[in-house]
Amino acid sequence: MAGVVVSLGQLSPFWQDRPVLVTGATGFLGGWLVRRLLDQAAEVVCLVRDWVPQSDLISSELQNRVKLAHGEVQDQGLMERVLGEYEIDTVFHLAAQTIVGIANRNPVSTFSSNIAGTWAVLEACRRSPTVRQIVLASSDKAYGEHQGESYKEDHPLQGRHPYDVSKSCADLIAQSYAATYGLPVAITRCGNFFGGGDLNWNRLVPGTIRAILRGQRPVIRSDGRYVRDYLYIEDAAAAYMLLAEKLADHPELRGQAFNFAHDTTLTVLGMVGRILALMGSDLPPEVKNEANNEIRYQHLDASKAQETLQWTPLFSLDASLQKTISWYEKFLGGTDDCHHVCLSILRL
Repeated sequence: MAGVVVSLGQLSPFWQDRPVLVTGATGFLGGWLVRRLLDQAAEVVCLVRDWVPQSDLISSELQNRVKLAHGEVQDQGLMERVLGEYEIDTVFHLAAQTIVGIANRNPVSTFSSNIAGTWAVLEACRRSPTVRQIVLASSDKAYGEHQGESYKEDHPLQGRHPYDVSKSCADLIAQSYAATYGLPVAITRCGNFFGGGDLNWNRLVPGTIRAILRGQRPVIRSDGRYVRDYLYIEDAAAAYMLLAEKLADHPELRGQAFNFAHDTTLTVLGMVGRILALMGSDLPPEVKNEANNEIRYQHLDASKAQETLQWTPLFSLDASLQKTISWYEKFLGGTDDCHHVCLSILRL
């Protein structure tokens, strides 16, 4: 199902030759966003801290089509230099430590990158007259626990554990810069990303697909009853770009946050079951029930994005999962038989 967002392969004059900065470009979302920006003929500058050969930016040689700036997002002086020298018009701030388990073990480094990095980027943008739009990545985790309610954008941000708190803080800092200085920043709050290219095997979707392709039982860290929203990575990249375009024409969007998620909300067991069905597998998952300091129920209400931005996902959940499965089959050397089984199930 297609939304107002520019369809794949369709060029938008908004992005042609536009100088764009992407922080966190070696991350999962960063690679897909850079690819889509390049497809739209944008002039892309990427801030890179670590050299990650497995990232899409490097493994697909996208780095040969962009300008690279090396350093940490917390370095405000570096950020100001990059914004000024490349005359950046649009900023996508994605750089963050994104793994909940790592945040629990290493809270200080998480707070440094996710909170200090955010104010460094926004302060640099405030001092850079060429910057006209900023899209900042928050998270559904910023809401914290709301007793089983669906998250709406006006719900309080009340993270409790390190990763959740870092996202609550970054989100509020962005709102502060918009309210106090009129900074043209808008905020995304998305569910769990999935799609080809995610090589963090501890995450549910890639870990489940890899296990099935190897003939192993998929592992569930929690009790399987945690509820999550999921968003296909190409839909996420398109949503970020749509928000930047809308922000350019509608200054009243400054400081506003938008939820992006598929309408389908699943338990962890439900998501694993869906992948098993699409891959024609009857392997029972191994439920370890070891998850700690995680929110049990998360459901994003995306009606504001649908009504205000005219956003809808480009792909259904099953089509998204099929594209994801196909990517990992090729990456991990899966068999053609499994691919044909998946396609047959999708046609039913």
